[in-house]
Amino acid sequence: MERAVGRIALFGLLLALVTTLPNKDDWDIYSFHINSTVTSRYATTVITSRVANRMDESKEIEFQVRIPKNAFISKFKMLIDGQEYDGVVKPKEQAQQQYTEAVSRGQSAGIVSSVGRTLEEFKTSVTVAAHKKVTFELTYEELLKRRHGKYELQIHARPMQPVKDFKVDVYINEEAGINFIEVKGGLSTKALANAITKTHADKQAWVYFYPTEDQQKACDSCSDQGMNGDLVIVYDVNRDTSLGDIKKSAGYFVHHFAPSNLPRIPKNVVFVIDQSGSMSGRKIVQTRMALIHILSDLAEDDFFGLITFDSQLFHWKRELVQATGANLESARTFARNIRDRGATDINGAVLEGARMLNAHPREGSASILILLTDGDPTAGVTNLEQIQSNVRGAIKGKFPLYCLGFGFDVNFEFLEKMSLQNDGVARRIYEDSDANLQLKGFYEEVATPLLTDVTMIYIGGTNLTQTNFSQYYNGSEIVVAGQITDNNIETFTPQVVAISSNNRMVFSETNTTGVSTGTMTDHHMQRVWAYLTVKQLLEKELLVSGPEKKSVTEEALRLSLKYNFVTPLTSMVVTKPLGETTEVLHKPKEGETPPVESGLALNLPPRQYSPPMHYPANRGRAGQPGPAGVPGKKRRPMKSGRGHFFSDVGYGGTLHSLLLNAGRGSAPKVKDVYEDYAMYDIGSLPIPVGPIVPDHTNQAPFPATIVPDHTNQASLTHRFLIKPENQSLPLCFDVTGNVRLKLLHHPNRELSVNGRLDSNVRGGFKKIVIHLKTDQHIELETTGITVREGQTETSHTGQDLITVGSVTVIKRDKEIDVTAGDTRLLILIHKIANKEFLWPVLRQQPSDPSVTGILALKPAVYEEVQQTPSTKLQINNQEIDVTRSTADDYSVVSPPTLNCWLMSAESALQGSLDDFTVTKL
Repeated sequence: MERAVGRIALFGLLLALVTTLPNKDDWDIYSFHINSTVTSRYATTVITSRVANRMDESKEIEFQVRIPKNAFISKFKMLIDGQEYDGVVKPKEQAQQQYTEAVSRGQSAGIVSSVGRTLEEFKTSVTVAAHKKVTFELTYEELLKRRHGKYELQIHARPMQPVKDFKVDVYINEEAGINFIEVKGGLSTKALANAITKTHADKQAWVYFYPTEDQQKACDSCSDQGMNGDLVIVYDVNRDTSLGDIKKSAGYFVHHFAPSNLPRIPKNVVFVIDQSGSMSGRKIVQTRMALIHILSDLAEDDFFGLITFDSQLFHWKRELVQATGANLESARTFARNIRDRGATDINGAVLEGARMLNAHPREGSASILILLTDGDPTAGVTNLEQIQSNVRGAIKGKFPLYCLGFGFDVNFEFLEKMSLQNDGVARRIYEDSDANLQLKGFYEEVATPLLTDVTMIYIGGTNLTQTNFSQYYNGSEIVVAGQITDNNIETFTPQVVAISSNNRMVFSETNTTGVSTGTMTDHHMQRVWAYLTVKQLLEKELLVSGPEKKSVTEEALRLSLKYNFVTPLTSMVVTKPLGETTEVLHKPKEGETPPVESGLALNLPPRQYSPPMHYPANRGRAGQPGPAGVPGKKRRPMKSGRGHFFSDVGYGGTLHSLLLNAGRGSAPKVKDVYEDYAMYDIGSLPIPVGPIVPDHTNQAPFPATIVPDHTNQASLTHRFLIKPENQSLPLCFDVTGNVRLKLLHHPNRELSVNGRLDSNVRGGFKKIVIHLKTDQHIELETTGITVREGQTETSHTGQDLITVGSVTVIKRDKEIDVTAGDTRLLILIHKIANKEFLWPVLRQQPSDPSVTGILALKPAVYEEVQQTPSTKLQINNQEIDVTRSTADDYSVVSPPTLNCWLMSAESALQGSLDDFTVTKL
């Protein structure tokens, strides 16, 4: 019998949303409140949702909310029939056993997963008895970061139904005084204007958002399913040139330092831009666009340099030059001509940028080195630790290095560590339509240095967070917290020493009126100190090793447990009523979990090479070879990493990727691969395929011949795109006809996912089938979903939420969301020429090593060889002929066309395609 499932619609500070249409007859969110209190830039947010089960049977209610990546969950509880069930934070190792056991039993194990640029998803569920109610309450904490002279709180509301008692209350208390406060965003419209109340009174501000049920259906981004938009609350506090805003009590202090009205310091900046082949397409276009805008923002007393690199270095000028009008115009011309090509020599490029800055010492200026890359080093020095050591030795603490990682193919941890080692930060630039604005926005954060060599001194302070900063930029803020020695406020004396232009400046209590004890409680300051300390210890953990690393990790863990923070070192065990699965909620590190917009992410295995079939001498290719590649490209290792599905928003960067795309032409019909047939494509168009026949007369490395099958000229090809990390171009290969592919087999879960390609539509799958047990199957098609349990068959053609065993399926307009414990799959529905097909997108890969199938493949290692007149790829010491071709990326709503190296399926997969096919769906 099909088990009905309800879903809680959520809204949340910075983001809280639901993803399915609720059935009001089943359950009702009768109250939903978001209460956020911001005191001295530290936000504590409580989301409370009250739900009633209106049915005559028990319902599984799911609670799902997205929170900021920088936030720490500190409390979660459920109230059911007068009984409280609380989440408990434990060391990850202790909680992991419960998590693993739950997964192995096929039960739903919860997780906090990364879902995009700045968000993580919290999700859990509980069964509610007939005509009973449940209250969910989630608390998380975050120190707001000042950028571009402001703080922002974003509230995204997508209830998918009007809620009778819906309230958002934001209270801001700033002892320094609130300079301005604004409410923006898609829900700040004329239709909802009278639902928003904003009050500002010196040191306090209130924002209320109380839309009526009618208003929740009437705004521009509203419908009968409720609101779908956001509010953005923007504010800043009063600033002066003095010591700043200090909160102190007998136990702790928090110091916010952001002096204004200081003269800007002229800067020396070198931009080091990756132009390797993997930057092709939109990446390189957006980089050019951003760089041209950035150059226009340089001041005339700034000096700058430009370096582009692939396997070679290219200078605009070999030395820094002044930002005069003529020089800027020349530099913009250079930027307009940046083209993608070649490999990736990060070591040589960054060392050359450091050399240029070191060769141009200028008193009273601030130097900055900015690296933009989208991949791992593949030329020159490729050992990551050696590169980091070389860079650290070249910079010698003289200036910061900022690393911008473009997309999710980049090794972000490598960039993050290299930045932290050199007083900088790493920032991921998301491959989206606004990537050029992201690049420009980051530059604006560091465009105006006001102070250098900033040292924060606290006599009478102990257990301090970071106190030394290489530079302070206009629009930012330095925050330091610590404990007061012996709880003696009288002996506590703060001071800041820094360099402003050519002058040494001292900021102290004797020259300021900005110090205040305020109303911030000792408990609140203690949590700010703990939050900052844990954040900085987690960063330090990247930089140290041996006994010191162990000590840092132990201290971060101790504080996480003491203050009940869910961090990468801890997990929250979510307790539930007797008989229900206990869930373990983890906080991921950057790059660990694919976000929603990723595609069908696959891990290619470093397995033995299986050579492609040999074509007989009298067999012409189906198409002429494409361009041989970029002239001058040299041999380079192409080490695959965990890449992604060419998604726009970023998905954590943890998985190798494979894209399934329509081929560019038609090919003869081929019998199914599981009947000992194979299909290959070496030219730019698909060739006829047929049974493999041994060729004993040919001693070439490829000892088999493909005999064409001309039985049908109507079958269409489907093009797979494999994008390992750090490749100049992705690889692609074709599969023809209605081949049945084994996508995933999870033996411990008794879960299998198979898909059949559509032979009549240039695109993806005609049908995908999920097998739970021998008598449980879920069939997914563009026209609907069919659930088979034994002799029972149930069809779903509308927007439904379906549960079968441990699998939950959510059907929306143009996508199907499938969750099975630690596995999540999004299936997009695309349309071409009025014909629809399915496109599978892996959102979260199972952690069990016994999982097999296409989705469980491991990374591969490639080497690209440039030869005349053709291009070859070397895989496990075998050279493969390839041609340049194209494929469409259906992992996004508006698929772009990408260039790729076309080869046979056997060559690309390093094995037989038979390994990934099944005889039956």
